[in-house]
Amino acid sequence: MLSNALIVVTTIVLMEVFSIVAHKYVMHGFGWGWHRSHHEPRTGWFEKNDLYAVVFAGIAIALIYAGTRGRHPLEWIGAGMTAYGFLYFVAHDGLVHRRWPFTYTPRRGYLKRLYQAHRLHHAVAGKEGAVSFGFLYAPPVATLKRQLREGHPAPLRPRPPRGDAATAAPAAPPAFEDAT
Repeated sequence: MLSNALIVVTTIVLMEVFSIVAHKYVMHGFGWGWHRSHHEPRTGWFEKNDLYAVVFAGIAIALIYAGTRGRHPLEWIGAGMTAYGFLYFVAHDGLVHRRWPFTYTPRRGYLKRLYQAHRLHHAVAGKEGAVSFGFLYAPPVATLKRQLREGHPAPLRPRPPRGDAATAAPAAPPAFEDAT
């Protein structure tokens, strides 16, 4: 039982590492065709970028299925992927991009740093020059600001949260607000 829980937790951690690499080199690389929709205003509930979640959910389902058919511990790896997907949904889609019917803007701690880091990720237009590619890990905000300044000599303006006009939340605090 403990080893299964360890497999789930390890998978969650490894999924974040994998996601950072995939976000930087796939989604902001050759996979930009799907991911571009995530960096543009959304015009409904879904965006083309959601296909990435569908692909990873399919892999998790296949792993769980294989594991329950005797290929242990694949079911626990699939469960870890599913847990990571849930955390992504809560933190990224819910907290940062407000794809839920309610809003919450964190004022301190880890959630504020995560929120600010992803807002800084969206501070540049296009796929080049973005910072902070994690979904659950957020580098220090001061580091991200420095990286943005180094990569973009012109001043950057914080952008309001994405969303369509019908579901847009009230303006959030500026992305460049200090995390202290």
